[in-house]
Amino acid sequence: MINKHKNLFNESTFTDEGIVTKVLAETNSSKHVLFCMKSGTEISEHTSTREAFVTVLKGKGLFTLEDEKIELSPSVFIPMEPNAKHAIRADEDLIFILGLVG
Repeated sequence: MINKHKNLFNESTFTDEGIVTKVLAETNSSKHVLFCMKSGTEISEHTSTREAFVTVLKGKGLFTLEDEKIELSPSVFIPMEPNAKHAIRADEDLIFILGLVG
C-alpha cells in the first residue's frame, strides 16, 4: 500500500452515468473504495463474501441491509457481516467509503 493522504472531496466526481468508484487504498487484507452516486441512482441487492463497512460523507439516500432500512446522511456508519444482503439508493448526490476486510 502506498501511504499517501487524500482529500476525499477532491477525489469525488459525479457523471451522468450515475456511479463512480475509485480505489483509495488496497492491501492483501483490506480494500477502501470511494463511491460517488448521482441522485436517483441505485445499486441493486447483492452480497459480499467479505466483512464490510460503509461510512457516509455527503448526501442522502437509503441503505437496505437484510430487512432493515437505514436512512443515509453524513456521518452514518454501517458495519456488515460477510454475505449480508444489501442495496443502496441515492436520493441526493451521495458520497461514501466502502471498506472491505478479510
